[in-house]
Parts: sequence; structure tokens; C-alpha cells
Amino acid sequence: MKALGKIAQFAALALGFASLALAQTAGTVYLGCSTATLSGTYAFQIVGQILTPAPVAGPVAGVALTSFDGFGNLTQVDNVVHGGIAPAEDWRPSTGTYTVNPNCTGTFTFKPAPTDPKDAGPALTVHFVILQDGSQIFTTVTGSSNTPPFTAAITSIGIRVRCGWDGCDGRWR
Repeated sequence: MKALGKIAQFAALALGFASLALAQTAGTVYLGCSTATLSGTYAFQIVGQILTPAPVAGPVAGVALTSFDGFGNLTQVDNVVHGGIAPAEDWRPSTGTYTVNPNCTGTFTFKPAPTDPKDAGPALTVHFVILQDGSQIFTTVTGSSNTPPFTAAITSIGIRVRCGWDGCDGRWR
């Protein structure tokens, strides 16, 4: 009888360790992200400030609508007020690429392609963290190595928008 008690204790301990290992493995799998996690159209609210150099320093606020294709390419339109000056065109288009790491962090880089040269801007690299299901993305821009370089503290939160009859996949959702 005493041997059965020891066997039961050992079995319970082994089951506990197995459960812990399974939970850690399941957690790692659940946390995994890929380029496909970031797919669809996201609405962003942008706030922050360009810190240096002095000629371009000032507050930044705006909105953007960014479409990620699930394969590492993006298109975007934005309307960003910089230093209290509204953009010359309502919606400045951009194109770019992105990468997603397995831990749900990543970067995207885009280059504005405005139709009005007054709205030209440097290519930007944005660091981000996405929620596990891809429904939200949190971003930061800390600067650009373009000429002239600048430093910034600009953040945004993007929320995946529901598709309508807008080309997301050609059907209502």
C-alpha cells in the first residue's frame, strides 16, 4: 500500500512537470507571429514630436490608413500636421515593406510619394508590436538616418478596420 502511495505521488509530480512543459510550449506557439499576422487595413492615430534638428523640430499629429498584404508589402495614405502646418494635399500616399518577428515585434519602412512636392518627406522606419491576433499594432518612430537626420518621439496605435465593399477581398464582412 505504501508503494502505491509513492507511485501516485511520483505520477502526480510527473504529470505536473509535463503540464508545465506543455503550457510553456503552448504559450510559445500561441505567441508566435509572422508576416501573415499583419494583414488587412489599419487606422492609425499619430502623435508626438520631432526633436531635432531645430529647423524641423515641432509637434506632429495626424492619422493614417495603412494596408498590409500579409506578404511584407504595404500601402498607406496619411494626413499629418507638422509644427502646426497642415499638409498641402489631403491624403499623402506612400508605399513600403515590413517584417514581423516571431515574438510579434517588427519594423516597417515606407517612402512618401506625394503628388505635391511640398508634402515630400523622408523614408521612415517604424518599430512596432502587434497583438497576438493582429487586431492592433503599437508603433514608434525615433528618427531617421536620411539627410538631414532627425530624432523624434512619435507614437501611434493602429486598429484593424472592418472591410466593407472596399477591395479587402471583394465582399462585405
